[in-house]
Amino acid sequence: MEEIVLPMRILVTATGLHEKGRQVLSRAGCDVRFETAPEAIAAAVRDWQPHGILSRTVELPGEVMRRGRDLSAIVKHGAGVNNIDVESATRQGIPVFATPGANAHSVAEFTVALILSVCRQVPRFDREVRDGLWDRRGEGRQFSGMTLGLVGYGRIARRVARMAACLGMSVAATDPFGDAAAARRAGVKWYDGLDDLLAGVDVLSLHCPAERGAPPIIDAARLEAMKPGAFLVNTARGELVDEAALAAALASGHLAGAALDTLQQEPPVADHPLLTAPNAILTPHVGGSTPEALEAMAVGAATTLVSYLRDLASGGAPGEEIWSRCVNRAGIEGRAKDIFKAPGGTRPRHIAE
Repeated sequence: MEEIVLPMRILVTATGLHEKGRQVLSRAGCDVRFETAPEAIAAAVRDWQPHGILSRTVELPGEVMRRGRDLSAIVKHGAGVNNIDVESATRQGIPVFATPGANAHSVAEFTVALILSVCRQVPRFDREVRDGLWDRRGEGRQFSGMTLGLVGYGRIARRVARMAACLGMSVAATDPFGDAAAARRAGVKWYDGLDDLLAGVDVLSLHCPAERGAPPIIDAARLEAMKPGAFLVNTARGELVDEAALAAALASGHLAGAALDTLQQEPPVADHPLLTAPNAILTPHVGGSTPEALEAMAVGAATTLVSYLRDLASGGAPGEEIWSRCVNRAGIEGRAKDIFKAPGGTRPRHIAE
C-alpha cells in the first residue's frame, strides 16, 4: 500500500510564538496557524482539523476539542493548564502536556519584584511625583525581618524562598504535595495546612494551581484570618482569589496591600473594584514573559508536541521524558487517541519529517 505523507497541522492559540519555537515546528514540516479569538479557534478546529494545539492563555473548552477529529495532543505553553478542559480532553483520549519549569525563574523574579513594590509602595510614590507631589514620608514596610508565606512549594516557590531569604525575610510554606523535609532543610518553616499558615505571615504569596471550577482558596474568611496589615501577592492563577473580598479587605485597611499579576477575568472589566484600589498593584500576567522564558517555553512546548505526534505516527510509544509532562497521564496512557492508525490496525500514513 502506498504511504501517504501527512504534514502536521498545528494550531497555536496566540498571535505569535518565539522564533526558536517556530523553528522547531518548521524543521518538523509543520503547517502552523495562529488564532486568538474563541470563535476563530473553534472554527479552525472544526474546518482545518489540526493534529495538535499549542495552547497559550485562551480558554479551550471541551466542545471545541470535540470538533477536532484529528486532534491528538494539546500542549500548554507554560505550566498551568486551568484554561484547558482537561477532563473533557481525557474523556476524548487527548493527552494534555505542560511545559513546567521553563518560566520558573522569571516568575520567581517577578514575584519578588512585586513583594518589594507593594511593601515599599513604589508605584504610589511614582504616581505622586508625576502628579507634582514630593512627600517623603516613609510609609512603606521594610521587608527584612518580615515573614513570607508560600502557598505551594514547587519550582517557582522554591526560587522565591531563596531570593526572599537573601533579602532577610523568614520563609514559611504549605503544600499538600510538597516535600516538607526538603523545605525544612532549606530553612523554611513548614505548615500542614493553609489555615495554619495565614495568621503568622506578613506577605502571603500564591504558587499553586487552580482547580477548574473550584471556588477561590483565598476567600473572605481566609483574608480575615490574615495578620492585620499583611500583603497578598498572586503570580499563580486569578481563580485562587475572591477579588471582591480582597477589594473589601484593602478598603477596610485590614490588608495593607496586594499585588496581582493574574485576575479571574483578563483583562478585567472597566468597573472592577481593584482598579481603583490605591493599595493594589495590577500587572497584565507578565511574570513569565521575559525573552528567556518565552524562548524556553516555546521550544519546550513545540518539542513536546512534535515528539509526541511523531511517536504516535510511527506506532511507537512516547518515552518517559514526554509522558512525565502529561497532566492527565493516569487517565490517558494506553488509550490515547491515534488518528494515524487505520481501522484495520495498520499504519498507512505518517507525519512528514
